[in-house]
Amino acid sequence: MTKASDSHKPANRLWNFFASVKLSVAILLSIAVTSIIGTVVPQNGAPEAYVEKYGKFLYNFFNTLDILDLYHSWWFQGLLFLLIINIVVCSINRLSSTWKIIFPKKPIFNMNQFKKSANREEWTQSHTVEEAKNLYVPYISKRFSFSRVDETDAGFKIFAEKGRWTRLGVYVVHFSILCLLTGSLIGSFFGFDGYVNIPVGKSADHVTLKNKGVNHPLGFAIRCDDFKLRFYDTGMPKEFRSTLTIIKNNKIIKQKDIIVNDPLRYDGVNMFQASYGKMPADRFTVILADVRSGIKYKKGGAIRRPIELPDKSGYLIFEQYRQNFRFNGRNIGEVLIGGLIPKTGEQKHIIIPLDSPGFDRMRNGRFVISVSNFGFKYYTGLQVTRDPGVPLVYAGFLLMIIGCYITFFMFHQKVCVELTSKGGKTGGKTQITVSGISGKSKTSMKTIVKRLARNLKRIQSV
Repeated sequence: MTKASDSHKPANRLWNFFASVKLSVAILLSIAVTSIIGTVVPQNGAPEAYVEKYGKFLYNFFNTLDILDLYHSWWFQGLLFLLIINIVVCSINRLSSTWKIIFPKKPIFNMNQFKKSANREEWTQSHTVEEAKNLYVPYISKRFSFSRVDETDAGFKIFAEKGRWTRLGVYVVHFSILCLLTGSLIGSFFGFDGYVNIPVGKSADHVTLKNKGVNHPLGFAIRCDDFKLRFYDTGMPKEFRSTLTIIKNNKIIKQKDIIVNDPLRYDGVNMFQASYGKMPADRFTVILADVRSGIKYKKGGAIRRPIELPDKSGYLIFEQYRQNFRFNGRNIGEVLIGGLIPKTGEQKHIIIPLDSPGFDRMRNGRFVISVSNFGFKYYTGLQVTRDPGVPLVYAGFLLMIIGCYITFFMFHQKVCVELTSKGGKTGGKTQITVSGISGKSKTSMKTIVKRLARNLKRIQSV
């Protein structure tokens, strides 16, 4: 009555729920289905690409459910956390009974099991049973973790075993999975994956997180001192190399040339060479041709730097550079995009192609705007990541290899060496029977019995 009532207590019901194998299967299936979705739907892409591919409705639906950054979503992390609890509870639930088997107060040997074993070797030798016992016991006790001698009416039985602890192999595998899952969660919560473009000679102390589009501070600055690009004879890029410097508290901490698959690592942060590109130089020349007077005004310009118009009639500012731009369905090449901000009237959006000085005439404004002396400089594109759970994940992989080796290639071995006198304990020959049992690898146990018998025969002949 007490056991029945205890099983209905909320704590016991919760424990039994997490100890259920059905729960394990359900969680694993959910993680598998989720991973398939994460493979089918590209992760951490640009919102524009998702809208173009799936439409605005599906993009909003995916974004609401965090499917676009699935492996960092709260519900995927929740599945991993549930699996961790399930593994811990299942392991604890079964460990107590396993512990009693591994560490018994007095190992039990059932002689009937040895008599029924097919793994047997028999022979007769000229020593008495007492002499045979004195020869065999030291050898067996050295090679087995436990041995015991029982006296019988016709001689002795030497029982020995080793490898009870190998039953813990499955728990090593369980613990390795816990390390893998915990490492993944730590990386998910405390790590980041971002990118940054750094022009040569410039520095950056933050990165933009993928898919989230928010800035993440690094705690130090990355400076790009140089960028080198090598090409094949066909014109395809062969190698792009960045010279990076880590600066912290105005001090140079570390310097390294990085290429693809050879990152710079500092303070747990990995900086990978991911891309490169060209960007406008710091200065260029803006030509303002007055339609009324024909006078051309030349002014120094820069991206996001206001340029005062003649007669102080307003400002011109270029917000961005694009390498390719389509206008009325046609690619007009490289352009500067910005706006005219007059002192009176509304701001006007302008597009100035670099290769078409007269393009701005169609705007019918007072000034025809064009750009000259427009130079470029390279920038290096870095993928910057931090995953503090990686050491735990590596430890998990190592433990899984060890646990699988113990589980599949090591096993509990029990042997019995039976010494039976043919003419009394003080004289005559002795019949030796070596038998062994194992609950896992019968083929390997047969080899072990043969090897033990062969070694015992060598001892008696010395």
